[in-house]
Amino acid sequence: MTLRRQGRPPQLDTLLTVDQAARRLGTSVRFVRRLIAERRIAYVKLGRHVRITAHDLDAFIAAGRVEGGTARKAVS
Repeated sequence: MTLRRQGRPPQLDTLLTVDQAARRLGTSVRFVRRLIAERRIAYVKLGRHVRITAHDLDAFIAAGRVEGGTARKAVS
C-alpha cells in the first residue's frame, strides 16, 4: 500500500551549474570548483555533471556571515 500526502507536492530545489553558482556568488568558477574539491559546499553529482542546490548555496553564504557590532579599539 502506498501512502499519498494530501496537499502540495514536495518542493524540488533549483539545481545550479558551477557557472551559475559562481555568478551568484560573484566569484570565479575556479573558486566554486575548489569549494567542491575541498568539500566545503554540498553538491549533487548527476553522472559527470556537478550541481549545487540553491538551498546549499544559500546555507554556505549564511555560514560565512559575520554580524556587525561595535568596533574594538586596536591595541598598539
